Amino acid sequence: MKVAVIGASGRGGSRIVEELARRGHNVTAIARNTEKIPAGANVTAKKGDVNDAGLADLLKGHDAIVSAVRFTQSDPKLLIGAVRNSGVKRYLVMGGAGSLEIAPGKKLIDTSQFPEAAKPEATKGGVFLDLLRQANDLDWTFLSPSALIEIGERTGKFRLGGDQLLTDANGKSRITFEDYAIAMVDEVEKPSHIRKRFTVGY
Repeated sequence: MKVAVIGASGRGGSRIVEELARRGHNVTAIARNTEKIPAGANVTAKKGDVNDAGLADLLKGHDAIVSAVRFTQSDPKLLIGAVRNSGVKRYLVMGGAGSLEIAPGKKLIDTSQFPEAAKPEATKGGVFLDLLRQANDLDWTFLSPSALIEIGERTGKFRLGGDQLLTDANGKSRITFEDYAIAMVDEVEKPSHIRKRFTVGY
């Protein structure tokens, strides 16, 4: 497949690019700072900004688009609009954990344990998800990580969930960027959550 990754130089985006290329897909890696994108087979780096009207032109002609941009650094209406204007229907978004439920009607972001510093990003992620839920013209998917996502091992062993936070036997909620990328690329290859949010964790 031909896949565009927006925010390709970040911790999440770079691992999604790597996972796509590992599986033989042709990747257009889009970032403001293309020098941060490692050169590799199947990867073409393109300079682009989520707030630039020209983004749609970079996205045209792909089979799918993956967005791994921080929500506080983008305007959701502009970004979703660029995807629409590109004519690409399949749109996957690297989400956050704050909007996941820990109990019916109670989100992780609303708990006392949720870090204050993470609230602006999590709040905007929730807004982004709400906008996607109104986008019936796109085949979107929003993949939330566990509460803790960190650089680590690529194991390929994890669980998938829906709108509820996943925790392990010790009550921990975590995933590595490497395993998150596997779950994202699995969804690119075999869409199972069209117009849905899902989550990944151990």
